[in-house]
Amino acid sequence: MRKLLNTLYITKEDINIGRDGTNLVIYKDGDKLGQYPVQYFENIVCFNYTGMSPSSMALCLESKVGVSFMTPNGKMLARVSGKTNGNVLLRREQYRIADDEKESLRFAKLFINGKLYNSIKVIDRGIRDYQERSFAFELRIIKESLIDSKANLDESDNLQHVLGIEGDASRNYFKGFKHLILNQEHEFNFYGRNRRPPTDPVNAMLSLSYGMIRVLLENALETVGLDPYVGFLHQDRPGRTSLALDMMEELRAYMGDRFVLSLINRKQIGENDFFVKDNGAVLFSEEGLKKYLDLWNKRLQDEIRHPFLEESINIGLIPYVQSLLMARTIRGDLEMYPPFLMK
Repeated sequence: MRKLLNTLYITKEDINIGRDGTNLVIYKDGDKLGQYPVQYFENIVCFNYTGMSPSSMALCLESKVGVSFMTPNGKMLARVSGKTNGNVLLRREQYRIADDEKESLRFAKLFINGKLYNSIKVIDRGIRDYQERSFAFELRIIKESLIDSKANLDESDNLQHVLGIEGDASRNYFKGFKHLILNQEHEFNFYGRNRRPPTDPVNAMLSLSYGMIRVLLENALETVGLDPYVGFLHQDRPGRTSLALDMMEELRAYMGDRFVLSLINRKQIGENDFFVKDNGAVLFSEEGLKKYLDLWNKRLQDEIRHPFLEESINIGLIPYVQSLLMARTIRGDLEMYPPFLMK
């Protein structure tokens, strides 16, 4: 199995990345802070607006290091893409499926089935661990509604219906999310999902976590030879990596939601790690973002046993493994794509 490499995060506005041979050089206000071999990294994520020199971008592209530019709240601004990887026949088959509504529907239902299954697992753990708490009854009702959504999904015969089921299920799921915040619940009030911009710390962390998953998926899809811009559930839109968004659905609960809950309940992140902008947007402070990214990196290094491969892998490799399974399915090596299902 492939080894999980490091991700370099650039968070300060006065930091720039240059190149010296096959090394990436970090500068601050023109002064050299250090340099690292490019092969040390798997991804580079810039949260600043200074960025990188063209030569350092070229080095990353030559070395298959993903480069992404994001806002501090996790919104994707740009992604640097190099020469297309993979067999052209694989991508042609991907495009054929995307143009076939029946085939697209088959994949779309698998993505959302995985999302609903994992959402139920998160709620079910809350019921099991906190069955004596007053909110356990409400969590049981939410669980039943998600189970009903799974049943309705099986009967769906068009993509719009699938999207409708997903939207209703997400709203129900997040009604119970607040009950899973057991420490610092007054500091981390949660009244439902909001974004663009997020207006509370919980939504700020969710948005950023989903953005980080999307970066991993985009780069993984490119690595295995698929086109991240052509999806089966999310329709084509200029600049939107629709296949990455499709495959994010099954990973949100495990890689995003559970991570955010652990940060709050373990008191690894506090209310002082955020600030409110004039427009009401809630963002990480500079130190808060550093803390979050350090904890995110540590989480990606944790090992699990992949439910389909039955092999131990780092959590950070889940997007790559799922992308590989997707490529194998499109190529015809697997009869059906196996979404990632929590144990």
